Amino acid sequence: MDVVIKKAGRISELPPYLFAEIDRRKREALARGVDLIDLGVGDPDIPTPAKVVEKLIEAASKPINHRYPNSPGLMEFRQAVANWYKQRFGVTLDPAKEVLSLIGSKEGIANMAAAFVDPGDLVLVPSPCYPVYPVGTSFNGGKNYFLPLTKENHFLPDLDTIPADVARRAKMLWINYPNNPTAAVAEKDFFARVVEFALRYDVIVCHDAAYTEIAFDGYRPMSFLEVEGAREVSIEFHSLSKTFNMTGWRIGMAVGNPELVSGLAQVKSNVDSGVFQAVQEAAIEALRLGDEIVEPARKIYQERRDILVSGLRRVGLQCETPRATFYVWVGVPGGLKSAEFAAKLLDEAGVIATPGNGFGEPGEGYIRLTLCVDRERLKEVTERIQRVRF
Repeated sequence: MDVVIKKAGRISELPPYLFAEIDRRKREALARGVDLIDLGVGDPDIPTPAKVVEKLIEAASKPINHRYPNSPGLMEFRQAVANWYKQRFGVTLDPAKEVLSLIGSKEGIANMAAAFVDPGDLVLVPSPCYPVYPVGTSFNGGKNYFLPLTKENHFLPDLDTIPADVARRAKMLWINYPNNPTAAVAEKDFFARVVEFALRYDVIVCHDAAYTEIAFDGYRPMSFLEVEGAREVSIEFHSLSKTFNMTGWRIGMAVGNPELVSGLAQVKSNVDSGVFQAVQEAAIEALRLGDEIVEPARKIYQERRDILVSGLRRVGLQCETPRATFYVWVGVPGGLKSAEFAAKLLDEAGVIATPGNGFGEPGEGYIRLTLCVDRERLKEVTERIQRVRF
């Protein structure tokens, strides 16, 4: 007799993970022999800087690093994060109480709800958004209340449209600037309104700041913690993944209000054993080098941005020129749905795009393209799209 294996409801009710579905379709196309240009997943193609790799090799040879790491992170790593925040944003952090290492920011974002969301709690989530925000809520029995991000409001959530009873019930608010998937940016006046909202309604603010260092034309995005009052209400998630081309290394950080940091740390101490210390030592080197290794990547992405945006406009597609991130948020033409246009690009041009509605219903009518392939392939993208019937 076969055993019946039933997944938990929280798993069964999940939609297919966005990038897993893209990967499935990609494999099918590759099996047919299609030469694909993958602009679907934001995974930097630029190698991790050599100095960082060399530090990992050196650190991995130390027997002390072969044992369990300290769960909150090496004090030296947390101090390096504090130093970087001070140098980059002018924000002073106590490395012992206000900095926590993460196994990539995705892990910390997912565990945030485990630390602070009880069953039935309401979480305010922008939409479209990085899917982990609402998934974390759902996994822990919370309820998501979605805040649509629209072109008319510059892809910022309109806090004034949140009903007062919803705001009073809300436990947490997610924001993410520079934004994935829309590439929108936020300025100090918006962040100040978020702080005012959070203080008025006693809401925890979680800011995903993973893309602050991928910015162009001299623009320098700010940390949410730069705003007066932000430290009272918020925790900020950052990552070395996009900043230093270290996505596979799985290291990031959470910083901010010490009670929020300690709550997240308490969850993590029960479910993981921290980041491999050799990786932390390499991350210290990356943070120390800072713009020395980030600026060349910015220049590469800016050149790619200009190639892709100008090419898309030449073939009749509408998009803004991003000031930050390595994403381009592109309007879907001809009354097509996002998924229909993405399918056309794959089938008729061999170009992988992410349907905007995969990030939330307000993303319908858009696709997201990345800048994570070289300039010659981006030029070819435009040539291929010219063959697509729309």
